[in-house]
Formats: sequence, C-alpha cells, structure tokens
Amino acid sequence: MEHGEREAMKKQELVDKIVKAEWEAFDKVQNEGGRASCQNDWNTFSIMRKSQYMTWPEKLLAMFLEYFTACYEQGRNLITEKYGRMEESTAPEAYAKIKDAFPALSEERIALQEGIIAIQVSWMEEFAAKYPNMAGNARSIHTSEDNYGNTSYETYLRGEISTYSEALIYAYGQFIAKLAQEGKNLAYETMNCTAKLYGYRDVDEAERKLAEM
Repeated sequence: MEHGEREAMKKQELVDKIVKAEWEAFDKVQNEGGRASCQNDWNTFSIMRKSQYMTWPEKLLAMFLEYFTACYEQGRNLITEKYGRMEESTAPEAYAKIKDAFPALSEERIALQEGIIAIQVSWMEEFAAKYPNMAGNARSIHTSEDNYGNTSYETYLRGEISTYSEALIYAYGQFIAKLAQEGKNLAYETMNCTAKLYGYRDVDEAERKLAEM
C-alpha cells in the first residue's frame, strides 16, 4: 500500500470515529419539544458531518477527536452546548435561561471567532452565487435570516466553534487562514464532499441534476 493510501485510510478512520462520537452525543440531546426527527436520521447526519470533516487536515481531526471525547467523558456534551449557543440568535429568551451553563468567552476569543466566521460566510456567499440549487438545499447563510424554525449557516458555525477549546480554535483559525491564503473555498470543498456522498460525481453534476428537477 502506498504512503498516500495509508494516510487517506488513517484520515478516514478519524472522520468515522468523530462522526460516530458525535452521533452518540447527538442522540442524548434533550429538546424542549421532545425528540427531534433528525435524531433518528443517521444517514443525513453522517453525510453532513463527514462532508465537513473530510476537508480537515489529519492533525486537526485528531486534536478535535481527543477534545470531543474528553469533554463527553467528563459529562460535557458539546452537541447540546452547540445547539444551546445557537439559541442566542434563534430563541433569545430560552438562551437567557441556559447561557450561564456554558463556559464564558473572552472578548479576544469572540473577535477571533468572528474573523473566522466572516471568512467562511464570504465563502458560502461565493458558493451560493455559483451553485444556487445546491445552496438552496442547504441552510440560509446569514444570522439576520434566523428565526425559531430556521438556523442559518452563520449561526450554526458560531455555535459550533464557540464550543472549541482555546487550543482548538487557534488551530482551526490557522486552517481557515491557510485556505484563504491559498485562494481555496472551504464551502465549495465541503459541498463537493456532500455531493459525492450522495452519489454524484461532483458538485457540478449535483447542480445540473438539481436544476433538472
């Protein structure tokens, strides 16, 4: 087996372990209105989460898996926290009741996150302009579009990276900055993975097929 193949297998193994760990944590999330239907939809959950992590470098995947697992073993469910933090925008009154349960974020940390989010939102805007049908099947992009029944890409991302440790957010920030410097678009790469996992050759074929529907 070639070195590149071994590395690909190792990375895929990390992705699979992360998604399995997240699914277990997702299953434990308690919703005000009872269990959500998406908590019984492994296929969609698996595709969405794998699409994200397949774009990450191996070192960042290993770092995240170690952190996520350690938190879960200590009784901290990062999936529950992620969704709770999103309610700052989607359900402010509910968020006010639970916010003190989450680790506080410094002004410096928030500024770093918002810089990362701004880059990723711009990538998603570029993607949506070129692939409107693929984007139309995804979340709305901006926090300004949030309501109780709709959580935007921006708000979801903010909720998610707010759960990262200090070491992890800096490593993730370096990953995003490197992609930006190289002129790459993480939204495109993630959606391309999504298209392939749904059986299309790539995002271009998925866009064409969706346009025909």
